[in-house]
Amino acid sequence: MGVVSSCCESCFRSRRSTYEPLLLENEREAVADLLQYLENRTTTDFFRDSPLAALTTLSFSDNVDLQRSAALAFAEITEKEVRPVGRDTLDPILFLLSSHDTEVQRAASAALGNLAVNTDNKLLIVKLGGLEPLIRQMLSPNVEVQCNAVGCVTNLATHDDNKTKIAKSGALVPLTRLARSKDMRVQRNATGALLNMTHSDENRQQLVNAGAIPVLVSLLNSPDTDVQYYCTTALSNIAVDAHNRKKLAQTEPKLVSSLVQLMDSPSLKVQCQAALALRNLASDEKYQLEIVKADGLTSLLRLLQSTYLPLILSAAACVRNVSIHPQNESPIIESGFLQPLINLLSFKDNEEVQCHAISTLRNLAASSEKNKQAIVKAGAVQSIKELVLEVPMNVQSEMTACIAVLALSDELKGQLLEMGICEVLIPLTNSPSSEVQGNSAAALGNLSSKDGRTTTDDYSAFNDVWDKPDGGMHRYLYRFLTSSDATFQHIAVWTIVQLLESGDPQLISNIRSSSILIPNIRQLAETRTSTPTSSLGGTPHSHHSQSHSYADTETGNGHGEIQMLARRILDFTDSEGVMTPSALASQIQASSFSQRDESVSGRDHDELRKSVREAFASGSSVGH
Repeated sequence: MGVVSSCCESCFRSRRSTYEPLLLENEREAVADLLQYLENRTTTDFFRDSPLAALTTLSFSDNVDLQRSAALAFAEITEKEVRPVGRDTLDPILFLLSSHDTEVQRAASAALGNLAVNTDNKLLIVKLGGLEPLIRQMLSPNVEVQCNAVGCVTNLATHDDNKTKIAKSGALVPLTRLARSKDMRVQRNATGALLNMTHSDENRQQLVNAGAIPVLVSLLNSPDTDVQYYCTTALSNIAVDAHNRKKLAQTEPKLVSSLVQLMDSPSLKVQCQAALALRNLASDEKYQLEIVKADGLTSLLRLLQSTYLPLILSAAACVRNVSIHPQNESPIIESGFLQPLINLLSFKDNEEVQCHAISTLRNLAASSEKNKQAIVKAGAVQSIKELVLEVPMNVQSEMTACIAVLALSDELKGQLLEMGICEVLIPLTNSPSSEVQGNSAAALGNLSSKDGRTTTDDYSAFNDVWDKPDGGMHRYLYRFLTSSDATFQHIAVWTIVQLLESGDPQLISNIRSSSILIPNIRQLAETRTSTPTSSLGGTPHSHHSQSHSYADTETGNGHGEIQMLARRILDFTDSEGVMTPSALASQIQASSFSQRDESVSGRDHDELRKSVREAFASGSSVGH
């Protein structure tokens, strides 16, 4: 924020001869004292005792020249030193702020803005009623007064405890008006203040009501980088709320194209915030489509391949949301995103980047057989196999969910099994995370099932992992059968049915001869379980998912179906018969792990914003 600089001492001396005959005795003493203190300013503490008393006397004088001198002194002193101060310091400055003299207003608001850099002072200024005179100053016709007053409000608005008070004080309307100022300093301060007011639902709504949206959108085209940054970031925060996105969609048709252009800004921080704003807008289907239509993918691909972490993180988050819409799957793949996304799976510096990349791949695979095959061909499964046991748990959840989606393809099941994917899925069924367990088991279940079985289907991969690693399929199925989670029980009996239905003699023999599987299956068949279903919402699902990831059968009568499937297994294992697909068709539903990610906003936005801020702070000179 700009401050008033002055040669306080020389100014003081030049005026002294003019008004000295008119001074009261205490004022004359205060002038003399202050001149002496200014001569020794390097060793003088102006925030206490006699120096502060001299400034206070001049501040409360009826003589406007003395008030000007006091205000200028406060401005110069606080420019060079900022510390927590008490009421005895703030009261005279607030009194000066209410002066009708423009020069006094300008210097006093500068001093107050300087002090408002300190956290304790921010709270005390508002507590002592500083907002009311600052609002009056913002309405001043004097640009310098406007600039300093708005700058002070900007500083005050950085403290969470002040934001609501500022919003309710009537400051938002003049701030919004001043954001259109022709003076770039005023415009910067005003847009910075508006940005600081966008960090809570209530304040965002009050900003919208004050008419801030069209102002912020129009200023995206400002020639000033700081103004672009403040407005882009403010709009990104405003777009967190669904009702605000709806309003933006109805009133700002050029918003997406402006943000897409800003992703090519010379400023890295503007590029980053433009991508984050588009990411929040892409929580809605309309914007998911509009970003692609506006050629946003070209810029996003460039940012995704940057070596600069904040750009990678913001672009990955945006592409993740854009990929949710089925119509965007093919355009994203055709634009060349697959290899960069796969490369980011091993981006160990930031697990959020890994999560966004794998979630995007899962979304791209959700509804197209062609896309599933392209993803496997590009090497995604091989990368997942190499990484999944070592990555953080959140990334494991996303990776196993992606494999479960890919495993829905009858054309790919054999290829996935040949790649040895079961070798990493089985250990993960014993993960500390129930999501990772469920997703891994769902992937194994999808690999074991097939809509159109033939006698040439090869199930030897399941025999190879029957007892290893980590106890193999055998031990995993036992853990799920004996789980207190009905969802896991359901996955286990459903998968065993698929394996028996395969007709593979070795698999059938392994199941029939198991001393740990059959007794537990028999118990499930004889006892109607009353165990709770999983906290996964009825079926295993991955982080941020919105659709079922295994089967839609575990609802309402799920316990009855577990019992039915267990009895079906026993009917087969207790006899020498053959379990055929047709015999099973009327009893269970095919696996439906056609899982698509859901958009992220609200709390997730706060987390992402924090991550981007931290990314900027580490190894970067670009400020926020």
